[in-house]
Amino acid sequence: MNSSPITTWEGAEAYFTFADSPTVMMIILALAVAATVGAVVASVLHENHTYIDYK
Repeated sequence: MNSSPITTWEGAEAYFTFADSPTVMMIILALAVAATVGAVVASVLHENHTYIDYK
């Protein structure tokens, strides 16, 4: 059941994008946090607005 096209690991290389740049990693993390907080805030505002309509 060995259907892998890789027959040897000699000469294998790996490229880790932005691994050597903590500044870019922090920017990506900040964008992810901002998107998450934005989604939570938008959800709270929407739920509060909807709740007001059904009081």
